[in-house]
Amino acid sequence: MATQTFTLPDVGEGLTEAELVAWKVAPGDTVAINDVICEIETAKSLVELPSPHAGVVGELLVAEGVTVEVGSPIITFVAEADAAGAATPGDAAEPPATDEGGGSVLVGYGTGGGATSRRRKPAERPVRSSVGVIAKPPIRKLARDLNVELTEVTPTGADGEVTRDDVVKHAEQASVFRNIQTPEWGDVREEKLPVQQEARSAAAARPQRDDGRSESIPVKGVRKATSSAMVQSAYSAPHVTVWKEIDATRTMELVKRLKASPDYADIRVSPLLIMARAVIWAARRTPMVNAAWVDTDSGAEIVVRHYVNLGIAAATPRGLLVPNIKDAQDLSMKDLARALNRLTVTAREGRTTPADQQGGTITITNIGVFGMDAGTPIINPGEAGIVAMGTIAQKPWVVDGDVRPRWVTTVSGSFDHRVIDGDGMSRFIADVASILEEPALLVD
Repeated sequence: MATQTFTLPDVGEGLTEAELVAWKVAPGDTVAINDVICEIETAKSLVELPSPHAGVVGELLVAEGVTVEVGSPIITFVAEADAAGAATPGDAAEPPATDEGGGSVLVGYGTGGGATSRRRKPAERPVRSSVGVIAKPPIRKLARDLNVELTEVTPTGADGEVTRDDVVKHAEQASVFRNIQTPEWGDVREEKLPVQQEARSAAAARPQRDDGRSESIPVKGVRKATSSAMVQSAYSAPHVTVWKEIDATRTMELVKRLKASPDYADIRVSPLLIMARAVIWAARRTPMVNAAWVDTDSGAEIVVRHYVNLGIAAATPRGLLVPNIKDAQDLSMKDLARALNRLTVTAREGRTTPADQQGGTITITNIGVFGMDAGTPIINPGEAGIVAMGTIAQKPWVVDGDVRPRWVTTVSGSFDHRVIDGDGMSRFIADVASILEEPALLVD
C-alpha cells in the first residue's frame, strides 16, 4: 500500500511553529488536491491548509490544540485504489496513478504528472465551519475577536456566506447597555478547557488547581507571539492605557440619595462605591481583565479568575498598599460599602495585614482624591488590569443640544497587553463608564 506523509509546511510567513486548531477531515475521507484538510494558527493569522495529495486520509498524527514545529508529520494519505482494495465483480476497476517505476502513487507534490482528481476544488464548493455557517477563516477569527456568534449573523454574501461587513454590522448593533445578556457569576468557580494528550502530559508535570476558583489557558499561537513582542518592548508587563471622559451627574445624585437613606446611616458612601460596583459588573462581562499571566516550568499560561478580589490602592503612612475585598462579586451594594469602609479604616490605622493584600484580581486607584483628572496607573503584580478614577468636577457638557453644567470625571485603565487586547480593554472601560453615567442599572 502506497502511503505518503505530509509535514507542516512554512506557509510563507517564516514561522517555526503553528497550532493545529481544527481538522477538516477524518481517517477514511477521500480528498482531492487543494481540499482543505485543517486549520492552523500561526503567529500572524488563522490559515486553512490545503491537501498536497489526492487520495484517502490515513492517520491524523497531531491532535487539535497542539502546537507543532514546521517539518513535523501531521497526516498520512494512501492512494484511493489501495484504500478501496480489489474491485467487486462486474465493476471496471480504475487503475491507480503510477510513476515511472509503475508503482501506485499519490497525486501531489513531487509526483508524476498523469494523475488527476475527480473531486471538485474548494473554489467550487463552500467551506463550512463546524456549526454549519459559511464563513472564511479570517471572518471566523474576526467574529471571535468581536465576541460575535456567527449563527446569529445574517449573511449577505454569495450562497449565504457571512462577510466581514456582516460581522462588523452585527457587532456595532450591540449597545453598551447589554444588561440582558450579562452572565451570572454562578456557582462554578473553574472552567477546564479541553486539552489533548500532549497538553495533559505537560499539565501533569505541574501542580493542579483544584479549588474551583480558576482556570488555566495554555499560551500559544497568536497570544504567545504577542506576549513575546510585548515583553521584549517593555521588558516587563507591557502596559496599555485607555480612558474615557464621562458625565457622572447621576452617580453624584445616587451618592447623595444613599447618604440620606436610613439604610446607610452608619456607612460612609462615596462615588468610589459606585465605581467598585461598576468594575465588578464589567469584569464579569470581560473576564480577561480579571485574569493573570503566569510563567510556569512548562511555559506560560493565562489564569482566568471567576471571582473578584477587588483591590483598592490606598496611600498610607507606610506607603502605598493595595488591600483587596475578597469575593466582592457576592456582596450587595450595602455590604460592598461596609467592606470599603473597613478597608479604608484598617489601612489608615496601619492594621492592613499581608493576607489582606494577597490574592487580588483587579485594582481600583482613586486618584481623584488628589485632584488628578486621569493617569496611567501601573498594574498590581499578579493582575492584568487596574482602573483609575479621576476627580469629579463640574464642567460644561452638551445635553440634548444644550450646554449645561454637569459633574464630569475621567475613567482610565491600564492593562497587560499579553493577556487582553485593545477591543477587550475598550469594552471594559465603556462598561464601567456606562454604569457611572447611569448607576441605577445596577442598584439592587
